[in-house]
Amino acid sequence: MNIEEIWLEYRSAIKRFLHSKVSNEMDVEDLLQEILIKTYANLHTIKDQNSIKSWLFQIANHSIIDFYRRKDRHHELTADELWLLDEHDEVKDELSNFVAPFIHALPSEHAKLLDAIDLQGKPQKAYAKELGITYSTLKSRVQKSRRLLKGIFDDCCHFKMDKNGSIYDYTPKSDQCGDCK
Repeated sequence: MNIEEIWLEYRSAIKRFLHSKVSNEMDVEDLLQEILIKTYANLHTIKDQNSIKSWLFQIANHSIIDFYRRKDRHHELTADELWLLDEHDEVKDELSNFVAPFIHALPSEHAKLLDAIDLQGKPQKAYAKELGITYSTLKSRVQKSRRLLKGIFDDCCHFKMDKNGSIYDYTPKSDQCGDCK
């Protein structure tokens, strides 16, 4: 894999991880850039392609630790700095409740797949093994299912996205779209 493929596949997950540990958006963006640079500089050290995800999250975790060390060696985290840590599971549950009806509107095969991977959080490699298929086959199916899910969302709402492709606002296309209100 090259750096573009890796970053395309894992950037969003790393950003979510950073948000779970760091409350300031600008700090998250700085850390994301730092992780990208470290990834680019050290990608040649990866011997096993299957360990890229864990390697990236190790880099992210070490970057967070270094960030807080740099910030102030003796500074204790305040409640404001930890707000996202306390609410992370609650926010995830809320979003899962919002997304679940859309996922379940997909054909059964796709709905079961996204439910397991995106809602229940099953690791893709483990789920591929459970299904008796290769990891690359599962990744292709997940991508196809997510494209179908995006189509359902696009049929329902107009989305406003920032320069990074993250949704920051939406408006329903009709009053019949009750799931996203």
